[in-house]
Amino acid sequence: MDFKNPTPYITVKDHSVSQETFQLLLDDDLQLLKTHPQPSPENLGRYYESDDYISHTDGKRTLFEKLYHTVKQKALRDKIKLIESFMPTKGNLLDIGAGTGDFLVEAINSGWKIMGVEPNEKAKSIAVNKGIRFAEALKSIDDHSQDVITMWHVLEHVPDVQKEIIELKRLLKPNGVLIIAVPNFKSYDAQYYGIYWAAYDVPRHLWHFSKTAIKKLFAAQQMDLVKILPMKFDSFYVSLLSEKYKTGRMNFLSGFLTGLKSNMKAKQNMEYSSHIYVIKNAKN
Repeated sequence: MDFKNPTPYITVKDHSVSQETFQLLLDDDLQLLKTHPQPSPENLGRYYESDDYISHTDGKRTLFEKLYHTVKQKALRDKIKLIESFMPTKGNLLDIGAGTGDFLVEAINSGWKIMGVEPNEKAKSIAVNKGIRFAEALKSIDDHSQDVITMWHVLEHVPDVQKEIIELKRLLKPNGVLIIAVPNFKSYDAQYYGIYWAAYDVPRHLWHFSKTAIKKLFAAQQMDLVKILPMKFDSFYVSLLSEKYKTGRMNFLSGFLTGLKSNMKAKQNMEYSSHIYVIKNAKN
């Protein structure tokens, strides 16, 4: 994606794997941040080589991981309820970046015909053992075949966002629903933690979105943003990790209070730590 007159926004560190630093560049028109430099596709995988990358494991080694998985179970049920509020007739559901497959297990149990896409072989093998069916790549999936497509904290990892959006539009049925969740760099916790904000997660997160960015990027492909919803748990999860990056330990109380303050401020300005975006094809 070509940025128009990018300006330096902040320089941040990869706290979890490489300890390298990366610059975030701002496209003022889109209100979108780009990680610079972006690793080449053949080198990107090494930045995911960590047992602490929680979405690629089912680990419950620490209190933090146990808490994550406990909250995750409720979040999975809530995601299915959200989908069915926009698409009550259960059909084909594609989850891009399916990880270890727990969301798709929940979808199967709710009566959906599912398919996943996941580039990480370790996570994929765990999901396969749970009965999840995978496509090798998006290009192997038929045009206009999906009633619902979900990307739970995945779009920020995609090297070419514009190309991905074109593919999403190709895959969706004319009345299909696309649900995307991404962090929001305009949230209070992002401003509070600054260079230590865990949701920057460079260089795994190649892009950093605002509400403006999502609306404009999808509108360019004749897709309508119809609803924005908060992910209230994310402020606590991200704040706890940010505390670890900032101080070297979790600091549960401080992280909890910062997450709570972020949610309280977001009630006024609607800038939550992460948002869920519900998007539909515009009528041609």
